[in-house]
Amino acid sequence: MARTNPPDGGGSGSRKTSDDETTHVRQRVLAPPKVGLLKDFKSVVQETFFHDAPLRDFKGQTKSKQVLLGIQAVFPIIGWARDYNLRKLRGDVIAGLTIASLCIPQDIGYAKLANLDPKYGLYSSFVPPLVYAGMGSSRDIAIGPVAVVSLLLGTLCQAVIDPNDNPADYLRLAFTATFFAGIFEAGLGFLRLGFLIDFLSHAAVVGFMGGAAITIALQQLKGFLGIKTFTKKTDIVSVMQSVFAAARHGWNWQTIVIGASFLTFLLVAKFIGKRNKKLFWVPAIAPLISVIISTFFVFITRADKQGVQIVRHIDQGINPISANKIFFSGKYFTEGIRIGAIAGMVALTEAVAIARTFAAMKDYQIDGNKEMIALGTMNVVGSLTSCYIATGSFSRSAVNYMAGVNTAVSNIVMAIVVALTLEFITPLFKYTPNAILAAIIISAVLGLIDIDAAVLIWKIDKLDFMACMGAFFGVVFISVEIGLLISVAISFAKILLQVTRPRTAILGKLPNTNVYRNTLQYPDAAKIPGILIIRVDSAIYFSNSNYVRERASRWLREEQEHAKAEGMPPIKFVIIEMSPVTDIDTSGIHSIEELHKSLEKQHIQLILANPGPVVIEKLFASKFAEEIGEENIFLSVGDAVAVCSPKLAEQQA
Repeated sequence: MARTNPPDGGGSGSRKTSDDETTHVRQRVLAPPKVGLLKDFKSVVQETFFHDAPLRDFKGQTKSKQVLLGIQAVFPIIGWARDYNLRKLRGDVIAGLTIASLCIPQDIGYAKLANLDPKYGLYSSFVPPLVYAGMGSSRDIAIGPVAVVSLLLGTLCQAVIDPNDNPADYLRLAFTATFFAGIFEAGLGFLRLGFLIDFLSHAAVVGFMGGAAITIALQQLKGFLGIKTFTKKTDIVSVMQSVFAAARHGWNWQTIVIGASFLTFLLVAKFIGKRNKKLFWVPAIAPLISVIISTFFVFITRADKQGVQIVRHIDQGINPISANKIFFSGKYFTEGIRIGAIAGMVALTEAVAIARTFAAMKDYQIDGNKEMIALGTMNVVGSLTSCYIATGSFSRSAVNYMAGVNTAVSNIVMAIVVALTLEFITPLFKYTPNAILAAIIISAVLGLIDIDAAVLIWKIDKLDFMACMGAFFGVVFISVEIGLLISVAISFAKILLQVTRPRTAILGKLPNTNVYRNTLQYPDAAKIPGILIIRVDSAIYFSNSNYVRERASRWLREEQEHAKAEGMPPIKFVIIEMSPVTDIDTSGIHSIEELHKSLEKQHIQLILANPGPVVIEKLFASKFAEEIGEENIFLSVGDAVAVCSPKLAEQQA
């Protein structure tokens, strides 16, 4: 890289005196005003937990108004209900009826994923949506059981209790996990710890969802092929071994015909809905139409006598109370807490992501902490009324959005339809073939496989792609919980790598400007002879302070060798550009001190440029500003170079 000649000192911040000496007029870098410990702690707490200033609307209000705002904060329905009208009701009723036609057959199938009777899937689309409608802040999200959480709950609970050998305790464990999932979700929101779910990166979620979709689809081969004896494991190897082991005598051709025919119908309906957005209702009602037709066909032909497996009896009536079925002690109590925390985290991540997506599309704000409280409360109430974990469904929320939903009333309409179904229609599902439920689930989960997102992740960040693929292959080849663990582990590993190995860069001066930029990004940026300018692109903490010092020393050695080889002046000044350094701790300051002492031994001056208020305050508090000399701390790299260059010329004269 070519180096420019030293500036003549006539740039910004300098002037010539009559005796041709150069003096510099520059503003000192000032430490911010002293802030008391209590005020500083208050500021940190506020930005960590109350960055959205939740109490700003309460200021200047009367006591009665503040009480009303407080109630409205817990129950947002009170706020938007005042402006509700018949036009909005029309849109919500249409949307609610549409998602109800989609959710009823899905709920029956998803309950089977959780190893529960079909009625529990319907129960979970009755009580939770009603609770959410009063407490949630999203207008578009559709609440109910979802495939991934159902599979995760079923897998984790099955590892503790066999649902076939001990169905009563298995059901109690599912309710217990749902209760503690709600406690976990509501607790995060109440304590304003919603930022914790952001540690599960988008790439990890894409991989996890894709792997879960493959696993769920493979699990449906039991119903799709009419297999009676099937593995309890979820990994692809075990599933395929079970499928092929049953190939000779375990497959039922009538079941395969039913499943394949209606899966084709469902996929064609989805294709039509994607091609023409006005026909969104086609894929929405296709599952219910499939259930009606297939059930009627099985009933009139009595195909169940030919080996076609059917749903059989579903109890009539709305949700019974289940508060007495939750484990609050005993050996299954801690298992319920563990399963609830894991499933609750996944459910929460999915719901908040869906709510934020549709809120952005309609340009309104979602309060993540309020969402968590609403989701947690609905699951706690749900666990007391025979529901298992409910959350936001992306497929149903998308249909809800396209159907013209205006408010959460669509969830109320859906819940009413589900309640009517439970009261009057469930006997009609007796002859519904399991194959049609398998086809509905397969068609639903295929949308979770986002190949375009994976390709984009590969193009943007290879480490993110590793997290994505780690989660995907972990779910597909090992288990759902291991895949989730891998995705979280890789996400944390990426954070640790970025924290412990921050990016650094050598800066050069852009031609005809006083701007200094990364020489790799801007090849025309010229290095200043005798001056090394380093930028640190991260806060300097105990985790990376030694690396920053060692990296700066290595940059210096390399540049010294390069200068010697090119016959250029040796480095006499090292300028560290600190504008990206948002914070520094005692270890960071100690490392900078060590770098300063090491440079002094080599007769090289350390210069700091543009430290932020937090950094400069700590530099003054540690006395390092005095040690290095306040005259060696500059507002900008340009100012530092303007002062150092004449000194360098004097040393070389």
